[in-house]
Amino acid sequence: MAPSPEASPSPAASGATAQEESAGFVKLAMRNMVRKGRQSLFHFGLTVVGLSGFLLLLAWLGRPRLPL
Repeated sequence: MAPSPEASPSPAASGATAQEESAGFVKLAMRNMVRKGRQSLFHFGLTVVGLSGFLLLLAWLGRPRLPL
């Protein structure tokens, strides 16, 4: 007996639903960023400084030790 179409949606249909949900999430995130612009920019700046510092620390710790 074949399953009914309602019981097992096609992958395209479930992908469209996930895409719609993520579009709503993006819209909500953008609305929050506009509403809290200064705080968002501050957090973005902290993230950039922290990530840059971490990468510099890794580069410094992983530098090659060449004999003189």
